[in-house]
Amino acid sequence: MTFAELLEQVGSMGRFQIIHVTLLVLPILLMASHNILQNFTAATPGHHCHIAIVLLRISIPVDGNQQPEKCLRFISAQWQLLDPNATTTNGTEMDTESCMDGWIYDKSVFTSTIITEWDLVCGSRTLKQMAQSIYMAGVLVGAIVFGSLSDKFGRKSLLIWSCLQMAITGSCAAFSSNFTMYCVFRFLTGMALSGINLNCASLSVEWTPTKLRAAVGMVIGYSYSIGQFILAGLAYVIPDWRWLQLAVSVPYFIFFFYGWWFTESARWLATAGKLNQALKEMQKVARINGRKEEGDKLSIEDLRASLQKEMSSAKSTHTAADLVRTQSVRRISCCLCFVWFSTSFAYYGLAMDLQNFGVSIYLIQVVYGAVDIPAKLIGFFMISFIGRRVTQASALILAGLAILANIFVPQDLQTLRTLLAVFGKGCLAASFNCAFLYTGELYPTVIRQTGMGFVNTLARVGGIVAPLVQMTSEHLPSLPLIIYGAAPIVSGITTCFLPETRNMPLPDTIEDVERQ
Repeated sequence: MTFAELLEQVGSMGRFQIIHVTLLVLPILLMASHNILQNFTAATPGHHCHIAIVLLRISIPVDGNQQPEKCLRFISAQWQLLDPNATTTNGTEMDTESCMDGWIYDKSVFTSTIITEWDLVCGSRTLKQMAQSIYMAGVLVGAIVFGSLSDKFGRKSLLIWSCLQMAITGSCAAFSSNFTMYCVFRFLTGMALSGINLNCASLSVEWTPTKLRAAVGMVIGYSYSIGQFILAGLAYVIPDWRWLQLAVSVPYFIFFFYGWWFTESARWLATAGKLNQALKEMQKVARINGRKEEGDKLSIEDLRASLQKEMSSAKSTHTAADLVRTQSVRRISCCLCFVWFSTSFAYYGLAMDLQNFGVSIYLIQVVYGAVDIPAKLIGFFMISFIGRRVTQASALILAGLAILANIFVPQDLQTLRTLLAVFGKGCLAASFNCAFLYTGELYPTVIRQTGMGFVNTLARVGGIVAPLVQMTSEHLPSLPLIIYGAAPIVSGITTCFLPETRNMPLPDTIEDVERQ
């Protein structure tokens, strides 16, 4: 008897699974809030040099668009500019200087951001991207650390710890007194986010029957999309960055407290050799699902006979080296590296640049979240009826083509450019949704979390690199789009080398993967 058959015996998709998945997706709702939080907490409002004289015209030069310069001021007041017939000037190096007394910010949209708090403009403007990259570096480190630890100590304990770490460090970031302290706490928050992400996904998949894994994956994906709407609403009603940071962090204290109710994965317990605890968890699930009698019939001997394969795998120690030790697992790992890196790379290249659309940042955030709904629904039907491999490849290639298409669209056709970017972002969201499910199905139980942590590491590298690619526009304006578009197309092609997992049982050992 396989684990899937045991799961059917105690209630394959009963009351327990519904409650379990519901409670697991709640922490994911606010994950999007932390990932793209700096669209709002690090928004750069309009600004110009702080001046002693109220008259802006005689104190600040104008740029090529006849707008006040953001980083320059006249050394002395240019009274002649008060003459209506006087010609405005950009100023020269001889009569202008950098802002010596700070800046004045437009607070009509954002009352406070980390930009206005610590003057991260002009010469310090790159620190904004650095803060996001540091956060993504934390997500990367968390994927490495929590991925391997959860395979060693279990999904439940690492999930509980990650929720507590997220609550504490996220709240501490809101009370940071300087930029360095803020970056440290954001790094630790990023680490915690990886722990929550990985373990919520694994606990959901490992207690779900084979035929309903795609549906559960869709629910998890939609919870992330809904989180983007939540962020837009919270940011609109909470324009102060400290309170907004606090609002998306404090709920994790609630998740920490109810996390103790979660049921540890019986699959993991079996592979860890903890057969007694696995039996207790199976009986607990049976009671909640109204199948107490079937659960009581289970015994240690039954589990030992049924899970002999899982128990034998516990005798050997598995490490990250197992991800590349054998031929099939090595091919899976290499292909998934391309998939996760390019999806994250292109996704954050689009998602973290909302202010450049020239319209309300709240509206764009809502649109970016809204496109996920039809994209993930279409992806779900493709995953369920066509297969994981075709869905993954199609989503990536279409996203890349949409991004590349913007190279040939004139700048003045802003609506069309926005639609293409939104379509590309929707395809990447569907790619993320499929990748979480597909990866969990490709890796065996004994190294599933290690594998998830490994490919998530590549995703975070993509998230770190994405902001840096924008710097290439100084050499060629269309170069960022070329890079963002080419990456998902290449990875979409590599997906063709992965095996199909639709309606296939989850592999438990490396040998299972090699036999497929």
